[in-house]
Amino acid sequence: MKLHTAGIGPISILGAGVFIILYTLNRYFPEQTFIHYTLYAAALVFMFLVVRFFRFPERHAPQDENTVYSGADGKVVAIEKVHVDEHFNSDRIQVSVFMSIFNVHINWSPFAGKMIYRRHHPGKHLVAFNPKSSLINEHTSMVIKDEQGREVMMRQIAGAVARRIILKSKEGQEVGKGEMIGMIKFGSRIDLILPPDAEVMVKMGERTKGAQTLIARLK
Repeated sequence: MKLHTAGIGPISILGAGVFIILYTLNRYFPEQTFIHYTLYAAALVFMFLVVRFFRFPERHAPQDENTVYSGADGKVVAIEKVHVDEHFNSDRIQVSVFMSIFNVHINWSPFAGKMIYRRHHPGKHLVAFNPKSSLINEHTSMVIKDEQGREVMMRQIAGAVARRIILKSKEGQEVGKGEMIGMIKFGSRIDLILPPDAEVMVKMGERTKGAQTLIARLK
């Protein structure tokens, strides 16, 4: 299983912490009891989940020009018309995908083109499925523009547990559809802001896979 490099630090630190706790337990309480075995099992499950969180599956999105694919694994929690002040100052269609701690948290580019806008916004850390989290929570916004002038925004939104947003792509850089562009650590959400005439292809509650699930067709 391939892991994202962002996981090396957290996995090492948490692994060392678990080792110290178990070592201390056995040093001062060497007789093996039910509590010992329970803690061993809990430590194994905990480390398995942490390692699994940083998994990095290889994926390739279809390269048709008129489509937008999901930027993350998760569940569709919002499909609505919204007025977007940031960058657009116009009405758009928003599709939001919530990522639980059990989902892959890699983020993929939903659209191919040039990243013409990139901003980080400090904020709160409400639960990411809260509708207000799109603007109130800490988030990073990016806009990708294709050769036909169509623009798609993706927001990476930190949640109640997520405290770090990673976006490796830079403003002015060309990005391919399905290219890995970052991740959000430990539970979060993405918003896809689409042109007002986009045809949404997913439904509320639908499960998505980053770079695999067709979100919308553009005109």
